[in-house]
Amino acid sequence: MSETIQPPASLSPVCPGYPPALGEARLLDDRELAESLAKAMSRWDGTSDLWLFGYGSLIWNPGMPAAETVRARVRGYHRGLYLWSRVNRGTPEQPGLVLALDRGGSCTGMAFRLEGEGAGPHLQALWRREMPMGSYRPAWLPCWLSDGRRVQALAFVMRRDVPTYTGKLTDDVVKAVLACARGRYGTTLDYVCRTVEALRECGMPDRALEALLRRCV
Repeated sequence: MSETIQPPASLSPVCPGYPPALGEARLLDDRELAESLAKAMSRWDGTSDLWLFGYGSLIWNPGMPAAETVRARVRGYHRGLYLWSRVNRGTPEQPGLVLALDRGGSCTGMAFRLEGEGAGPHLQALWRREMPMGSYRPAWLPCWLSDGRRVQALAFVMRRDVPTYTGKLTDDVVKAVLACARGRYGTTLDYVCRTVEALRECGMPDRALEALLRRCV
């Protein structure tokens, strides 16, 4: 599997800590993606409906048909810009940022119910989108739906053992990223703005993410 990585659109703003030294980027090949998917789905019987928890771009661009979409919350994890993106929202020279679930707190989002029949191709497409470098840990998390139901939902949790984990970033670094980072799906700034807008439209605004935008744009 190969990807064309776009060249940087402009020089990075001068900022200590950006761009980060991440080492060489390597995309998972088709075999590795298939093995990762099979491992994550080993507890699924292949026919029952399944739930996915979206906390970032899946909210406004799920990319798959859902039999049901419900506001939801997971506990023990919170949303933040914790993942350096060298393909989707940035380049190796100017990495962007995307959201991830990290330990602590709780997170609101959207839960999507996929019909088991025919789910395979949609899951494969989801893996190519979310797991190109294996930076997330796919996990089945208890998920509380807004109508009171509790389900097990598949979510993508940040791995802290990979070079692309950001840890806590300063506002100056975030400002530099928002000013220049662009990847195959567009800019980091557009990604964050669209997520903020989608959360507001769904009636569950993320005050911390909105405050970060106000400080850094």
